[in-house]
Amino acid sequence: MRPILTLFLTAAALLADDYKVAPGGAPPADLAPSVSALLNKEGTKVMKDGALLAEVWYRAEVPSGPPTAEANLTMPNVPHGSLLAVIQFAQKHEDRRGQTVQPGTYTMRYSYFPENGTHQGAAPQRDFLLLVQSGGDTEGGSTPNFDALLNLSRKASGTPHPAVFSIWKEDPKYFKEGQIEKQGEHDWVLMRKMGVVPVSMILVGRGE
Repeated sequence: MRPILTLFLTAAALLADDYKVAPGGAPPADLAPSVSALLNKEGTKVMKDGALLAEVWYRAEVPSGPPTAEANLTMPNVPHGSLLAVIQFAQKHEDRRGQTVQPGTYTMRYSYFPENGTHQGAAPQRDFLLLVQSGGDTEGGSTPNFDALLNLSRKASGTPHPAVFSIWKEDPKYFKEGQIEKQGEHDWVLMRKMGVVPVSMILVGRGE
């Protein structure tokens, strides 16, 4: 039985998705100038089984403001609604809730889920990024409030719930600059510095 089991495990491994990173290019030319001006000049390509899944451009520096009184945040000084990244999907993907994200370019703005009991267990921290269709996001320095950002992101998801990706300020002892790493059974975490701040984002994986 051992050869059969070995063949089964090998086949299962081949069916599993594999993700790698590669250097990217400049931000998309059709972004609003006030958005492009905030981003790194080179992105990070994320490859799925050798094909381009997405390219990500982080903000060159983490925006900072007065600390919020909200609890369980790893980036309490980042103003709600701040632009933190731009992502361009080359193929269909899914957000943290399993909602379909269509190919295209999106801004990624900082938010946190409300502590109302409906999001319990979504993540250890409350920091999230909400996708917004880039064509409808032309003010890079804006900081929309929760309701306004929710409405913008619903257009990206096409559902009553925004399109969400989990993000957090990483503990330096776990941080691996420029890597994408599988964590747990399903999550693939992209690790890049935003300015000098080590940041991790679950680019692939669905919350429980």
